[in-house]
Amino acid sequence: MKQDLLTFADWTPEAMQKLLQLAVEIKQAPASYSNVLAGKSIVALFEKPSLRTRVSFDIGINKLGGHMVYLDVQSGKLAGREDAVDTAANLACWADAIVARVFSHSTLETFSKAANVPVVNALCDKYHPCQGLADYLTMFERFGKTEGLTMAYVGDGNNVTHSLLIVGALLGCNQVVVTPEGHQASPEIVAQAKAIAEKTGVTIVESTELSAANGADVIYADTWLSMGDDTPLDVIKEKFMPYQVNEALMEATGASYVMHCQPAHRDLEITGSLIDSDKSLLMQQAENRMHGQNAILTQLLNA
Repeated sequence: MKQDLLTFADWTPEAMQKLLQLAVEIKQAPASYSNVLAGKSIVALFEKPSLRTRVSFDIGINKLGGHMVYLDVQSGKLAGREDAVDTAANLACWADAIVARVFSHSTLETFSKAANVPVVNALCDKYHPCQGLADYLTMFERFGKTEGLTMAYVGDGNNVTHSLLIVGALLGCNQVVVTPEGHQASPEIVAQAKAIAEKTGVTIVESTELSAANGADVIYADTWLSMGDDTPLDVIKEKFMPYQVNEALMEATGASYVMHCQPAHRDLEITGSLIDSDKSLLMQQAENRMHGQNAILTQLLNA
């Protein structure tokens, strides 16, 4: 029976830990996995533009011995030509898996029902699970563990926040989410993460105060202005600039490292000097997108 990856919310802590270890192994011994996708073709369907997601999947699939077909829905004039259910069913006739970067999570749910091959969420409005795995792989490499650590997310509660909460809870990492009033993470998804946290002994704290991040091992930033958001920058800055991740915040919290999923807007949500500092894990996270995604594809296509 095929397995999809839409959220990680339905995974067990044991399965999540196993996937993390697989990502570590693939990164450390790539030659041992160079043929796990031999003879397999994967369609990558993108409704939204991307740098890291597209390139990391394309090169990563190649390193596993597979072949990727990239479909740009916008420039390829595919948008609106047929229903999502028919798109997915057709792709499943030829492809061994579908990787989809979409606007709406409901599109992924439709793909999952229509396609008899694995569907991987490469980003949607609710979740970014591939990013979450890459981030905790990065933490594991730096600290030698994820259990008992604390990640503090500072900024707008969004799809990245949601996946950090879920994957972190599964991997035993305590969570702090600091957002401006009115920009909290989805209560429904926070509840999902808290249900997992009860099983793994993780604490999840939500706050509008930066002091809640004191004692965190890692501070995590993300863009204030999501793709397609036409809110004037001056309005965004007025609300979010007090939540900028900078050297002063790192010193106040005592955090060892800073993370950001990118694209990063220098000197807005994070200072450029912090990005370029020895506390920055941004490029390690970007590299680990490929290794984490390779682990996901290896797992789903060789279950």
